Amino acid sequence: MNGATSRNYNIMRPAAFDPFALRLYLRTHKIADLPELKRVLGTATALTVFRKLKQLGYIASYTHRGRFYTLTDIPRFDDRGLWSHQAVWFSRHGTLLSTVEAFVLASPNGYYADELADVLHAEVQEPLRHLVQRERLSRTEVDGQFLYTSIETPDRRNQTMARRSAQAVPLAVHSADLEVSPDELKAAIILFYGLLDEQQRRLFAGLESIRLGHGGDTLLGDFLGLDAHTIARGRQQLLDRNIVTGRIRRQGGGRHPAEKKRRT
Repeated sequence: MNGATSRNYNIMRPAAFDPFALRLYLRTHKIADLPELKRVLGTATALTVFRKLKQLGYIASYTHRGRFYTLTDIPRFDDRGLWSHQAVWFSRHGTLLSTVEAFVLASPNGYYADELADVLHAEVQEPLRHLVQRERLSRTEVDGQFLYTSIETPDRRNQTMARRSAQAVPLAVHSADLEVSPDELKAAIILFYGLLDEQQRRLFAGLESIRLGHGGDTLLGDFLGLDAHTIARGRQQLLDRNIVTGRIRRQGGGRHPAEKKRRT
């Protein structure tokens, strides 16, 4: 090879971009978008960036249309497999589509779209529609809303039954293994509730109201036939640790006993 040919070859040969620069940048900043990574690597070509990222191991965000990237060993995923940095979310499951599918399949009582959007911090209507069309998920109407569940018949039935039970009986703890109908469960709870005295009923309702959160007083009032103010009082008693033991009412409460008249 003569000198001129050698010089031409050196001019045409692509630069050997060092992936260490990307690693160092992402270690420092945690996440970055494509324009940032191009600048760090010193290239105008997206393909070059992705080739180097592949060598390092990377994942894309499932929010922000997958616009941000991080290295696979940077995220500290929570129990649900999610991790975020600066309001950008990443999933152990990968894309938004895969994450939506994994969450619905793992849920004991399925998901409504708005519930899933709150959990994932992302719009999920389009992924859900796509998964139903591809027959990877199923949807069933429950109380005027679409419940998204597994496509497999036994799992779908269990998820739907658990959801109906949860809505019919707000104070029950539910799982995918629930084997009684909502009516049977409701009857059992009402029977138990009827065995309690006045204070115990109020405190029981107050405790369940705390567990249910916003709207719990109204929900329990309808279910137990109890005034919402009574439930609120029971809840406050628990929070204040203001409990009377050994009697239903406080000493001095209730009607005063009538004094017996002595026969003259």
